[in-house]
Amino acid sequence: MIWDVDLQRVLIHEGSRFELAVRFASDARRLVLYGPSGAGKTQTLKMIAGVARPHTGRIAVAGRTLFDSGAGIRMSPQQRRLACVFQDYALFPHLSVRQNIAFARRSGWLNPSPRVSDAQVERWIAAFHLEPVAGHLPHQLSGGQRQRTALARALVNEPNALLLDEPFAALDKSLRQRLRDELKDLQAQLQLPMLLITHDDDDVRLLADQVVYLQAGKVVEHLAVQETAFAE
Repeated sequence: MIWDVDLQRVLIHEGSRFELAVRFASDARRLVLYGPSGAGKTQTLKMIAGVARPHTGRIAVAGRTLFDSGAGIRMSPQQRRLACVFQDYALFPHLSVRQNIAFARRSGWLNPSPRVSDAQVERWIAAFHLEPVAGHLPHQLSGGQRQRTALARALVNEPNALLLDEPFAALDKSLRQRLRDELKDLQAQLQLPMLLITHDDDDVRLLADQVVYLQAGKVVEHLAVQETAFAE
């Protein structure tokens, strides 16, 4: 089983209470968490990634148990070896493309040198065709170049799975289509399990093997993509 998730968390904000109780299991290489804003998709991804902790539950990815409240297993985000790309890409504004990618290779907080030499960094710069902008800062990049930089930084350490939170939301329609195709080809080439969060029907139709539909913090449907209303 690639994805085996059973988690519970209560979120309280400004007096309002939100109960997250998400359970799904799937062998899909490309799994999509789909649903409206506020359904709990991003919180679920953060708990899988380890940047937020469930109150109770269990998370296993690609046969590795990452969190189990009953067994006392609580792997750190680094131990989980999951690549995460969030909607804002979270690039360091004062670092070049090459430095941003190389930062993921460092164990401390010192910035990589602008002249950093690392074969893995250069591999992913080439894979995403970033050579012409490798010395540029994030504000000098197009939306597509920023996304490619974030993906390169996520993949440079050869993770066990890729987690994506609305990766196309900030892009125009034509660029979204092109980058969907690129992402689908990349995932097929790497055979890397991918979990994608979206509320965009086109993402579901073009990228999903299976769909987990979330609403109000709970799974309401879990379907193979050919069973959904989005299949062509």
